[in-house]
Amino acid sequence: MVAKTFSAMHWGVDAIKIEVEVDYTKGVPQFVIVGLPDAEVRESKERIHSAIKNSGFPFPPGRVRVNLAPADIKKEGSLLDLPIAIAVLSSFGYIPPERLREYMLLGELALDGGLRKVSGVLPASILAKSEGLKLVVPSANAYEGAVVKGGKVFGLSNLGEVVKFILGEMEIDPAEFNETQTYPEYDVDMEDVRGMEYVKRACEVAAAGGHNILMIGPPGSGKTMIARRIPTILPEMEEEEAIETTKIYSVAGLMPSGEGLITTRPFRAPHHTVSEVALIGGGSVPRPGEVSLAHNGVLFLDELPEFSRQALESLRQPMEDGKVRISRARGSAEFPANFMLVAAMNPCPCGHFGDKTKNCTCTVSAINRYQGKISGPLLDRIDIFINVQPLTYDEFRNKKGEKSSSIRERVRKAREIQIKRFEGRGIYTNSRMTPRMIKEFCKLSAEAENLLRMASNRMGISARGISRILKVARTIADLEGSRDIQTHHIAEAIQYRQNVGEYWMT
Repeated sequence: MVAKTFSAMHWGVDAIKIEVEVDYTKGVPQFVIVGLPDAEVRESKERIHSAIKNSGFPFPPGRVRVNLAPADIKKEGSLLDLPIAIAVLSSFGYIPPERLREYMLLGELALDGGLRKVSGVLPASILAKSEGLKLVVPSANAYEGAVVKGGKVFGLSNLGEVVKFILGEMEIDPAEFNETQTYPEYDVDMEDVRGMEYVKRACEVAAAGGHNILMIGPPGSGKTMIARRIPTILPEMEEEEAIETTKIYSVAGLMPSGEGLITTRPFRAPHHTVSEVALIGGGSVPRPGEVSLAHNGVLFLDELPEFSRQALESLRQPMEDGKVRISRARGSAEFPANFMLVAAMNPCPCGHFGDKTKNCTCTVSAINRYQGKISGPLLDRIDIFINVQPLTYDEFRNKKGEKSSSIRERVRKAREIQIKRFEGRGIYTNSRMTPRMIKEFCKLSAEAENLLRMASNRMGISARGISRILKVARTIADLEGSRDIQTHHIAEAIQYRQNVGEYWMT
């Protein structure tokens, strides 16, 4: 007897519909899975056999053939355990085949028939809704799947419950998502940072427009401390942003326990030994890397020159396009990577080149080699450069910083202006403006145009650099609530571009 049900697997951040077909015939006992399964899927037959028997269903001897279609896509993961088991039971005659047509099933089976949490439920929920199917998942995944409005997601605890539910012998309500949302509480605050108003101002501008920022300064000047507090001044995510971020964490298997929707902007801080694949993403079945896990949030790279040159250069494309495309022999996958890069570095190997309190002991060639680890094209993709100098004793002991909540309110208002400006264009911040948008939204007065021209000629700024100055100036104007970009907005944006010259050897 042949039975068929539906499941899903993720490719990139989207789900692909999988048809699970099972044919049972009497004969010599055999359990075969075809359809390009990986080792994990092939091992599932042992879990399925034990789960069926331990759930109280006799497993008659015979040939069981399982086909996973489409056959040209590699199947991996344990989420196919449940649909295969249900289709096997249907082929045995325990479930009428017609009852399986309205369901999509995902779940890993324990040997006793229990259902364990799996990854990729949110993309599967989106697919199930579009296909008009009811989604059955482990109870631990139900809240995540319920994020999709209009979908029907049912969370169950074991194989026996799933059989009863499909047969109509057990009634449960679809999982519901509670949309109540509060701004996350952090253990850190910008108030902890004493003095350094110019650095915090640069971070405020960067946060308001989603601009990439590089902080350069000697050890102990507070670069890492400030960087780790940038998430506290970022506004809440829009619903569409939250769903995009949650999809990435769902397929990566990194969903926090008990959460259905990630509403806190990500903050990723990989160690400088991270590989290119771990940073960008990859694998035979592509998986998201750190740049995608930082989507709609912050990617913090501390000690920037210590990262491998190959890893750093791989950042250029996602920084420019806001996405990563990974190509493999059997197809390509695209991951969103619209992150705000926050980087920190010392100006030289000893860390004291340009330090006003200590002398640098490095040779000119050593400084050039150290700074040369960061290529010009990568630097050209950074919008804001800021020099961080150590605090004096009086600044450290006496100056009290502004609270993150106050800065965040200004950033939120600037972001609202940008969201309204770019409505329907697929972007949310000034940093993602295209050349056509820059031309439309960054018009300058004659005085501001002359200032930018003069700075470009003197500093040798590239065309990309000029575009980034205009984007930053647009953000500064938004923070002031100004409709037009004024001369002083351009002047401040140029200052953030020329700061690097104070430390960079030429």
